Amino acid sequence: MQPVSEVSGTAYPWGAKNVDTDVIIPAHWLKTIKRSGLGRGAFETVRAQPGNIFDDPAYAGAPILIAGDNFGCGSSREHAAWALADMGIRAVIAPSFSDIFSGNAFKNGIVPVVLPQEAVDRLLEVAKDQPVTVDLETMTVTTPFQDRFAFELDPFRRRCLMEGLDEVGLTLAKDTVISKFEELLDHERPWIKGESGYAGVAVKGTGRT
Repeated sequence: MQPVSEVSGTAYPWGAKNVDTDVIIPAHWLKTIKRSGLGRGAFETVRAQPGNIFDDPAYAGAPILIAGDNFGCGSSREHAAWALADMGIRAVIAPSFSDIFSGNAFKNGIVPVVLPQEAVDRLLEVAKDQPVTVDLETMTVTTPFQDRFAFELDPFRRRCLMEGLDEVGLTLAKDTVISKFEELLDHERPWIKGESGYAGVAVKGTGRT
């Protein structure tokens, strides 16, 4: 997972509410277990409409999506986060998120930013022709007009995002501790490793070792 401390640039000023994961990535795209290529199917039903925001050249490659309340509701498919990441989105700003989607976004390096509706409305207006910046160092969303909106993020999730740590990365960060534990375990319980020369201990009354 790529570290992210700041996401800045054009933002999709969408604002749609109750966007479920089937809208983010339709079910027929779930046959793949690969994370790459899903960006082509992201918001497929929305993109089928003429003049949709996701195919507007003015927002091409935008790293930020501004959405409405309850973003990512519906099924728990992680493909929704994969699709957003594949189309280049690194942060989503909304008044609220589905808990499962929020967790999936975090695990895939996407920053879920929760702001009050009034702040989201302001950003939707600004983003029509100006960039937006999400800063994890200062925990703020800012605009060129000196707008400054503070948001909160779980400290553990913030650290993982800024250091690019997913589950695998977190495990590898404990490599020294894990190795020392395994060495101690091999010494104290050699039978687990199946070392040759272990005599065994007779179990009384069974004749077994």
